[in-house]
Amino acid sequence: MNGETTTKSQDETPPDMVPVVRTIAMPADTNPSGDIFGGWLMSQMDLAAGNVAARRARGRCATVAVDAVTFVSPVVVGDEVSLYASIVKTGRTSMAIRVEAWRRPRHSEESRKVTEAIFTFVALGEDGKSRPLPAASE
Repeated sequence: MNGETTTKSQDETPPDMVPVVRTIAMPADTNPSGDIFGGWLMSQMDLAAGNVAARRARGRCATVAVDAVTFVSPVVVGDEVSLYASIVKTGRTSMAIRVEAWRRPRHSEESRKVTEAIFTFVALGEDGKSRPLPAASE
């Protein structure tokens, strides 16, 4: 290595936070070709974002948009999938939540980013219509 130091890029190091969701990719989550279905991964990302949204809104929320999901690495059966989510922007009734999905092969300690996206949620009242977000907790 000639005395050079190597640093891992953002795509090689998971976020420095606790995952919102951690699950294992199972055979039932595959498409007809035997690969993990992208829709399954998106649903896991939506669950993670929805959890963050509901906590911030202190109530019911709905997904209204997902921006730019690009799958950069495959997930295979047996992989541990960790989903990290955080609020990047709030409006009067809405929240933009960044979600990153990372995979770790079953018998390895190395993780790799699979995808990321911004999920937009709206807080809902009991009538099912949008409502203002409560003041942020201190």
